[in-house]
Amino acid sequence: MTALHGIDVAAELLQVQAHWTPRVVGRVNDQYIKVARLLGELVWHAHDAEDEMFLVVSGRLRIQLPDDAEVVLTPGQFYVVPRGVQHNPIAEEEVEIVLIETVTTTHTGDVITERTVPLEDQVGDFR
Repeated sequence: MTALHGIDVAAELLQVQAHWTPRVVGRVNDQYIKVARLLGELVWHAHDAEDEMFLVVSGRLRIQLPDDAEVVLTPGQFYVVPRGVQHNPIAEEEVEIVLIETVTTTHTGDVITERTVPLEDQVGDFR
């Protein structure tokens, strides 16, 4: 009998060394499951063809949205940013998150910055 095991999200988050550097830890059909540590502000951006789900594991995440709207997430809460919606994640303290994104979702969508992590670097040696 083959022994199976679950994915330990806390252990996977310990493997993330740099803030704003998502790491793929699983896949469900055409969706990647990623973990990341956040601190500070990312950048205003959108994903034209994909929704993006943020699930907070620890800390407090603020996501700025158009028209001065924002959502604030605490541990155990998630929010789905609909495709095409500009958003800007902000972590005033370190935040640990799980992201669920289509396998084609680029890190900072329609904007490239020094923090942008190419998809192939997020996937790494995940199989």
